[in-house]
Amino acid sequence: MEQRHLGRTGLRVSRIGLGTLTWGRDTDEHEAAEQLKAFWDAGGTLVDTADVYGGGEAEYVLGQLMDRLVPRQDLVLSTKAGSVPDPDRRTDGSRGHLLAALDASLTRLGTDHVDLWQLHAFDPCTPLEESLQALDIAVRSGRARYAGVANFCGWQLAKAGTWQLGGDRTRLAGAQLEYSLLQRGVEREVLPAAQDLGIGLLPSSPLGRGVLTGKYRSGTPSDSRGASETMAPFVEPYLDEAASRIVDAVATAADGLATTPLEVALAWVRDRPGVTAPIVGARTARQLTAALSVETLSLPDEICRALDDVSAPVHRYPDHDWSTL
Repeated sequence: MEQRHLGRTGLRVSRIGLGTLTWGRDTDEHEAAEQLKAFWDAGGTLVDTADVYGGGEAEYVLGQLMDRLVPRQDLVLSTKAGSVPDPDRRTDGSRGHLLAALDASLTRLGTDHVDLWQLHAFDPCTPLEESLQALDIAVRSGRARYAGVANFCGWQLAKAGTWQLGGDRTRLAGAQLEYSLLQRGVEREVLPAAQDLGIGLLPSSPLGRGVLTGKYRSGTPSDSRGASETMAPFVEPYLDEAASRIVDAVATAADGLATTPLEVALAWVRDRPGVTAPIVGARTARQLTAALSVETLSLPDEICRALDDVSAPVHRYPDHDWSTL
């Protein structure tokens, strides 16, 4: 698999990443092992997790599989901290919480460092500088090699990235946000900020939470995320009429290219300007193998333009010149 630099850093990662959101919950250790082995065999290196995935079980399962199945040094290991299971406070970006969470992640993962450590979300109750200091401490102490953020909006990413450029601070390497043909909101401000600051974008849910594969065109399959009590609310927003038009366009493109809607949707986001590596989460190893087959696919320009047009978000003032509105 092709390797890419993450932002303006020396860190190289596979241009498709493996996500572990469902590990330890809907994906057991046996299935996770098959996924990790298939990913590694395909040349994949970037594995993404978080301290809250499966209540910590995703990290634990991954830790059990490393070395026993895939050598730790062959993986670029990414995890996140800052999300908390508290309905009254969804994020905790305090320095104390973040560093304690990192130590707990390292214990579950069975390693002394992660390659990329990310703030999982912006915490409005904690000064951003305090949260960013935790990234600096983690890198200086050797517990993390590189630092990044996730789910930051445009001004938050610009502020964080600019702050980190000053003094003896750790440059942000990556930003992880949802990005697909069904969710192009990052193009408004996040992506331009990331490109200007030299931060690589790691798109999550690049298949539109599974909807872009076309599996929901005739209803909700009983074995899909949309049929899961836990994941159904996650999928439901992308089952509307507007999304259906985009899914139909992806299916038409796939028919014309003699490939699958999954490959078309994934190739589109993988090759967008500023993107380093989409993070693909699969329920089974078979689904993951299907996604990894995108390595040989490059979409023709006319197909890209058609998909751009059918999925174009509405960006008006102040994104466009006000005098033309």
